[in-house]
Amino acid sequence: MSNKLTIGLVTICFMWFTACHKQRSAKSLAKNSTTDSTIVITAPEIKDSVAVATPETKDSAAVASLENVEAVKIKEIAFDYLVAKSKVSFKSKSQDFDNTNVNIRIKKDSLIWISVTGVGLEVARGIITRDSIVFMDKIHRDYFVFSYQQLSKQYNFDLNFALLQSVIIGNLPFGQQPDSRFIKQNEFYILKQIKERLEVDNYISESNLKLSRLKAIEVPTQNTFTLDYEDFKDVNSFLFPFTSIINLNVKSAKDQQIKETNMRIKHSKVELVNQSPGFPFKVPSGYKRKR
Repeated sequence: MSNKLTIGLVTICFMWFTACHKQRSAKSLAKNSTTDSTIVITAPEIKDSVAVATPETKDSAAVASLENVEAVKIKEIAFDYLVAKSKVSFKSKSQDFDNTNVNIRIKKDSLIWISVTGVGLEVARGIITRDSIVFMDKIHRDYFVFSYQQLSKQYNFDLNFALLQSVIIGNLPFGQQPDSRFIKQNEFYILKQIKERLEVDNYISESNLKLSRLKAIEVPTQNTFTLDYEDFKDVNSFLFPFTSIINLNVKSAKDQQIKETNMRIKHSKVELVNQSPGFPFKVPSGYKRKR
């Protein structure tokens, strides 16, 4: 697996996609899956490709339909721990891979643990906290360490733990405040927020009061992050989005060209639990730090 793909796999939940330069082979990574007997909710098999575009109709309602409305109580997922088995597809100018097998564990608002499997064995593991990201390549025995400040600067978009967690579970990345402003646009209530450098529009479906789309624009750069949630299914009496489709458009600081990245996370199994599933992560002493 290439170093580029190694870091691309961290973007399972987050939108950055290259870090190193040495080429490695990655053909077998998306071909096999592993079994996780602790996960109980099953979704349909993945058949489509990440190249399939997110429906533009969600963002194309006429401006004339906008109207101010009273605050809406958004239905969010309450949990202590989450365990999921997923497939991730990723497409950028330099990379394109389909249906890579990933196991995810989350301690709400605290930790995200990721295990990437291929050919019947674990090939990579990552741990994401509110402060940093550490990711190790178990095949080539090296590891990477990042801060959100480093990644935000490198990829010219403001990244944080709350946004990454939201990609997986479908809750608001920024909490709803008592004075939150809503407008109505066709079948959506739109919660408009300003968080530091980001202007965020949260599209809440009128039919189920769930976050259906998130669009964030970084004001200084006009870089955009769009996240669509699909395939809602019942998990512990909560509607959970089994598919997340992410699009990131970032202007290169070097050549001012827009670089587009698309990613899809499709969960096949999800469980919300009260007891910790464990977050084993230790970089062996023989591993070499690459970043």
